[in-house]
Amino acid sequence: MNVFGTFTKLRPLSLLRHLSSCAESARVQVENESITWSIYLENGSLVYASHNVEPFDRLERHLRRLSYQVQSLNSEIRTQARLMFETDLSNQSTEHKEYQAICWLVSQGHLNANQAALLLQEILKEVVESFLLIKEGSYELFADNKNIPVIGKLNLDKLLDCSQDRIQEWRLLAPQISSPFQRPYLIINTSNNTQDKLPQIQENLANWMKGFSLRHLAVIMGQDEIQLARNLYPYIFNGSILMHEPDPPFDILPKTFEEHLAQQIYDREVNNQQILDVSTLQNRVTPTTNLIRPTNKVQARDNKPQVAEVARGNRQTPVAEAKAKGNVTTAEPAIKTVKKVYKIVSVDDSPTFLKEISRFLDDENFSVVTISDSVKAVMSIIRHKPDLILLDLNMEGIDGYELCRIIRNNSMFKHTPIVMVTGSKGIVDKVKARLVGASGYLTKPFTRADLLKMVFMHLT
Repeated sequence: MNVFGTFTKLRPLSLLRHLSSCAESARVQVENESITWSIYLENGSLVYASHNVEPFDRLERHLRRLSYQVQSLNSEIRTQARLMFETDLSNQSTEHKEYQAICWLVSQGHLNANQAALLLQEILKEVVESFLLIKEGSYELFADNKNIPVIGKLNLDKLLDCSQDRIQEWRLLAPQISSPFQRPYLIINTSNNTQDKLPQIQENLANWMKGFSLRHLAVIMGQDEIQLARNLYPYIFNGSILMHEPDPPFDILPKTFEEHLAQQIYDREVNNQQILDVSTLQNRVTPTTNLIRPTNKVQARDNKPQVAEVARGNRQTPVAEAKAKGNVTTAEPAIKTVKKVYKIVSVDDSPTFLKEISRFLDDENFSVVTISDSVKAVMSIIRHKPDLILLDLNMEGIDGYELCRIIRNNSMFKHTPIVMVTGSKGIVDKVKARLVGASGYLTKPFTRADLLKMVFMHLT
């Protein structure tokens, strides 16, 4: 029997605790403004959870993080999964295509059961963390869970404990940081020798700190996102780093603290001098625990999957103290990144579009070469040897499909990412692009954030 309702004050934690204790098999759908959360349970255990804000971006981030340990999960495989299952936002006929992509990665042997379990654990932690922050909306409770394939079952109570801990960790950084999707920008001020004060940050992060959110930066840097936020916190506090609000559509996700309490939190921390004890924030370790056990309903090629153990860590003792008189100093962040200038070639017969691409990537860690003549593009691409190629589909002379096929036939560019750019949203164009060897697909009009997201996927 289905249950429908509305609420003005929701206690999502109580709802999930109740479903867990009752060992229910159910599907919960909650709508809050323009966000929809879907939660699938089987016998009180969590099977999957998602919300409709950029689900494939969420999947790509967690696949990218996992790829550091699973070498076979390379950019080509991740892009193939996305092209196969990602659909237009206007097409809602099939739910949670990103979950189908995970099932496909398992069935094809790109992920074994253990790796899929860890992937789901991280995705579900992020989704449930955002769900626990909402306060009002409408809900539907269904007695079935649509019989979705079960990759693993997660201990819901342990997940809720972990998510609550992480929310508290984020709130310790308020009001300077109110969302993991905020975007840090380094302010260069020669009058107060900012560059000298931030040598480690300047060298390693400045080139990425121009559009990527904390959550995306953490994946690039191979760090836990809360730990990265703590590393940056003293520079945010003293004004050397400016925090911009999240780009759409991430700006509609709930914040990690109540906005009307921001000033109270700030005043309380200043009065208690907690805000200057930055070393305490930097060296606390968020506890994690092993939550998922794989099932055999979706079999991988690994015949003996074992869930990797993630030990529940103890909090570390602070290793430094804040200086007197309000001078904030911290241990140097343990960030190691090789600085590289990536060369990007953009081919389009529209000078306006080429100028816009250059503007979007201006001041980034990129060198942009623009080509307006598709006939001459091949020789120019061979000469420049780019790290990534942007191709417009509809060009006079040689269209993007044919140009992509010609480029792919050259062994020099067999593995070079090629992103097709078009004004069409049709699935047929995406399939054709994949058949000629395209690595990705970007639909016009797109924002700077959309372009950087595509670059992030293929170059970092």
